Amino acid sequence: MTKLIRAVLDTNVFVSAALSKNQSSPTREVIDRWKRGEFALLICIPLAEEIAEKLLDHSIDIDKVSALVETLASLAEWVEIPPEEIEPLLSDPDDNVIVACAVEGGANYLVTYDPHFDSLQGEYCGVKIVKAIPFLEVLRANQ
Repeated sequence: MTKLIRAVLDTNVFVSAALSKNQSSPTREVIDRWKRGEFALLICIPLAEEIAEKLLDHSIDIDKVSALVETLASLAEWVEIPPEEIEPLLSDPDDNVIVACAVEGGANYLVTYDPHFDSLQGEYCGVKIVKAIPFLEVLRANQ
């Protein structure tokens, strides 16, 4: 039995999945695989708030956003982040919270499309920073 992969999904993964017209888009597949229990999704309150806010900003139906928040509440693993653990690594303070969530939660992967993370050169404190397709390749190989 392989060990369950632990991952943090950046806000842009949820937004991309919600906006995609393609039923088999990589970001939709990542979220579907999470809902099927193929990996543990780590999340923290600031990240959940940002996800809801950005989805609403993109005119995603409030009922769909509420349903996602309920799914996060019941299926995701919540990570407490002490303020002193949020390092000023990246130019966007919201991104620093995401990195802290991944590190504090013991994530294997942080999945993002945000170029701000490029300065970390693909890894930070043992957390691999990848886009959706390389992450899907790992999940598929792990089945």
